[in-house]
This record gives sequence, structure tokens and C-alpha cells, in this order.
Amino acid sequence: MTSADGLLVADLIGVAVFAASGAAAGVAKRFDLFGIAFVGFVAALGGGILRDLVIGAVPPLAFADWRYAVTAVLAAVAVFWLHPRLARWRRPVLLLDAAGLGLFTVTGTLKALDAGVPAVGACLIGMLTAIGGGLARDILTGEIPVVLQRDIYAVAALGGAILVTILRGLDVADPLTMGMSALLITGVRLVALYRRWSAPVAAP
Repeated sequence: MTSADGLLVADLIGVAVFAASGAAAGVAKRFDLFGIAFVGFVAALGGGILRDLVIGAVPPLAFADWRYAVTAVLAAVAVFWLHPRLARWRRPVLLLDAAGLGLFTVTGTLKALDAGVPAVGACLIGMLTAIGGGLARDILTGEIPVVLQRDIYAVAALGGAILVTILRGLDVADPLTMGMSALLITGVRLVALYRRWSAPVAAP
């Protein structure tokens, strides 16, 4: 498998998990099938569309490559049909969201670097890729976006993007290393949730 194939597979896995996250949030809000599929699509591909527009890759892959849209919709529809088997939705949404955060941080940062974006810009694009879909999902479902709250979310994505950029600079950005980086970002996010870590807020 080439690095391009590995990046595509990681990207599609990220699309699937973020679509499932969006769909799960839609189910919790009692959306209909179309609403759930739409939220899943936006949650899965919103960050990637933003990334592609910023780096000048038009039309964005979400529209240029049918596999992205189909993966997002199929994952969302699967959640719609399988949701009676899941007793609680908050934990699955948070777990899927953390996994999507890790995967999209890695793929977004790598794509920015491949497009010739300097290191600092690539880190920011990687972060935006990761948080864009979740931000759109929360807005569509009437929730305060996670990224605007005290949770360690965007910070985890930014830290992961910096790690990926450093590893790429050291020429060790192979699929195994990038997979471990995605797992590390996911783990940081989940530990932050479990330990209730938060960024500082302004004093009242």
C-alpha cells in the first residue's frame, strides 16, 4: 500500500466515524432519516471541505470523489437503522468524535503539507480540518459547540497537528507512525474528558 492509499483509507475511516458521530447526535435529537443523513454528511465532510478550500484543492474531495459522500451517507444511515441496539448515545458520540478528531487531524495536516503549506499554516489547517465537522454538527443539533467550551478539544487537535508536522519533518511519517499519532490524539481527548481537564476561563 502506498502512502497515498494509506492516506485515503485513513481519510475514509475518519469520514465514517465522524458521520456516525453526527448521525448519533441526530438520533438523540429525534431527527428523521434525511436529517440524520444530512448531519452525518456535514459532520464528516465539513472540515475537509474547509481544508480543501483553504489549500486551493477545488472542487473539494467531498464533491470530486464519490467515495467520500457515499461513505458518509452509508455510515449515517447505518446508525439510523442500528440505533435501537445502543442503549445510550452520549458515550458513543463522544468516542466516535474523539476518533474522528484524531484521524482528521493527521490527514488534514498531511494534506496541507503535501500542498506546500508552511509548517505553522499546516498545523492550523490540520486543527481546522479536525474541528470543522464537529462544530457544524453541534450547531445543526442545537448544542453549544464543544470547541467553544472548556473541554480539551481544539487544543488536542493542534497539539496532534504539531506532532505530525514534526514527524513529517523528520521523515518518519509512515502509516504506522501516523496511525499511532491519531490514536494518541484520540487518547488525549478521551483522557481529558474522563479527567475533566479544561482550558482556563476568564474570571467572572
